[in-house]
Amino acid sequence: MFTKVLIANRGEIALRIICACRELGVATVVAHSQADEHSLPVRFADQEVCIGPARSLDSYLNVPAIITAAEITGADAIHPGYGFLSESAYLADACDVCHITFIGPPADVLRLLGDKARARRAMRKAGLPVVPGTESLEDVRAARRAARRLGYPVIIKATSGGGGRGMRVVRHADELEDAFLTAGREAEAAFGDPRVYLEIYIEEARHLEFQVLADEAGTTVHLGERECTLQRRHQKVLEETPSLELSDRVRERMGKLVTKAARAIGYVNAGTFEFLLDARGRFYFMEANARLQVEHPITEMVTGVDIVKEQIRIASGDRLSIRQADVRVTGHAIECRVNAEHPETFVPSPGLIRTFHVPGGPGVRVDTFAHAGCTVSPYYDSLLAKVITHGRDRPEAIDRMRRALEMTVIEGVETTIPLHLRILRDPDFLAGRFTTAFLDRFVGPARSSD
Repeated sequence: MFTKVLIANRGEIALRIICACRELGVATVVAHSQADEHSLPVRFADQEVCIGPARSLDSYLNVPAIITAAEITGADAIHPGYGFLSESAYLADACDVCHITFIGPPADVLRLLGDKARARRAMRKAGLPVVPGTESLEDVRAARRAARRLGYPVIIKATSGGGGRGMRVVRHADELEDAFLTAGREAEAAFGDPRVYLEIYIEEARHLEFQVLADEAGTTVHLGERECTLQRRHQKVLEETPSLELSDRVRERMGKLVTKAARAIGYVNAGTFEFLLDARGRFYFMEANARLQVEHPITEMVTGVDIVKEQIRIASGDRLSIRQADVRVTGHAIECRVNAEHPETFVPSPGLIRTFHVPGGPGVRVDTFAHAGCTVSPYYDSLLAKVITHGRDRPEAIDRMRRALEMTVIEGVETTIPLHLRILRDPDFLAGRFTTAFLDRFVGPARSSD
């Protein structure tokens, strides 16, 4: 086991990793920006080191600064959390050169899955059904030819993308050029890579992802699926597990396909394989996220598996502590992402939090970095807290989530809690009747120019 882990991240996920390390008896170092020098991760870590100013490019995305921080503090491993450098082959390679363990997949796997077009080819070869689409496209003319062949509507996606950036839905040919150029600019700004590709756009779909864990000895297990269908502009708003759409037979079949695909590409550590489920019940692979996911707590709640501790153990060379036969899903779990945003316009709401009270009680977990007197920074994403509830069944998990959100008090900034409460009272949501277009009724469809 490691003696000291450097956490190259911030906010609630940095605290989550500190919790796992403390339980494992591993010391922690938080590498933070100047904007986060008074944050709770800095307070609770064993050591802290400032790696640069507030701008992410100069701090949380600064690989030389992070490697230097690990070396001067004597850390023998780096955990990147999610976002920032969590899927960076550059950081993984730098760790290898400097004899520091990267807590994540190998660099060659990161390179493969970081290129969505290559990943699609690899998954097709491994036996997964893939959404019909293209390779990376050179220019608008190639995109026009591909769109005619695929048929409208299509979706433009960043080749090196994720998190909803560099994505545009195109329903008509006269919209293609503007969307193609805009998606390329956004992809370059977000990922340093302007390449994009096309897929057919599947209407009325469900978005499901399977959680995978794999050790270096080749043991690979899945922890079931998460329902991630409720999204706005390709950003997840509420997640739950298990999905109402899957029978035990389909879940078992998909789990076997996913673990087989993970072994085929030499996957190690934690990751997720994401799928669209169309109205006829057909699965299509979209992408694999080679990192910890924001919504991992709901899987932890129903399986009892600490995914972050498993990540650290795997990276240290240990075998998985579970086998597939050990995985049992008990009850139902829901996560609401509480963002510092206006609940209708989604305009970010940075500022000073004057009052902050989160709920407790049976079946409630809150992962957050926030507290009264802290400042929500304008420099980073607006996630304030993840409220997670667990119940014996879905209705109990929903009841607990409503109760938990109603007892949450956050003053000083706007939050998305009113939107979550509207969703949790909606008859179609309660009945499980929803698709990726569900939130349009609450906030209106995303405009391609946004």
